[in-house]
Amino acid sequence: MNHDWPADFESHYQTHLQRLRLAGFRPKTIEAYSQGVRRAGLYFQYQINALTEAQLTQYFSKLLSTHSWSTLKHDLYGLKFYYDKVLHQDWPAPNLVKAPHSQRLPDIVTVEQMQQIIANTKVLSYRVFFYVLYSLGLRLGEGLRLQVADIDADRLRVQIRDAKGNRDRFVPLPVSTLTVLRQFWMVHRHPHLLFPNRAGGLKKAHLAPTHLDDGGVQRALRAVCVDIGLKKEFHPIA
Repeated sequence: MNHDWPADFESHYQTHLQRLRLAGFRPKTIEAYSQGVRRAGLYFQYQINALTEAQLTQYFSKLLSTHSWSTLKHDLYGLKFYYDKVLHQDWPAPNLVKAPHSQRLPDIVTVEQMQQIIANTKVLSYRVFFYVLYSLGLRLGEGLRLQVADIDADRLRVQIRDAKGNRDRFVPLPVSTLTVLRQFWMVHRHPHLLFPNRAGGLKKAHLAPTHLDDGGVQRALRAVCVDIGLKKEFHPIA
């Protein structure tokens, strides 16, 4: 892809992407880390291979005035990875950034509230998905990636693949959830995906190449919460 970047920066950037993929990072993390390198490249006119601690101090101070701590940390980690894995150099500014300690507790949705959400979700795919996500205690991505082969009906458990930390784990499968999944599968009959994309309609659901869109799921959830007057900032963790 032509970005109109200097040739040496383009080469190093592509190597950065390759090393991130080989390191097993998720696509969202790869994009966040690589964006940090792109942002720094633009700021330093694509001369980022010999930055000093003073330059980085000024850069991150300015970045913090316009972006969140989360963005700053991702940019920092992306540049550190660039120096380590691409340039094979020591990071020139150790202990430069230390985010403030803060802990925000998520809003807790009660069983009754979740039942209300499910009952008022009109689209079957989303209704079943919310039920399964809540009853199994899954993250958004974990639920979307569920496949038919992950359901162990005999042992009443579900294998969650590529969970947090890129590790697989098993979670208990309530009989009621198994029943709901079986009934839902009879509707779409996809050979692999438990929650196939709805873009092709119900008749073509068994041919869907991808699972439900995560953005569509979250928009549907927000809409239901508004409809029922649920004021909590509830959203599934990605």
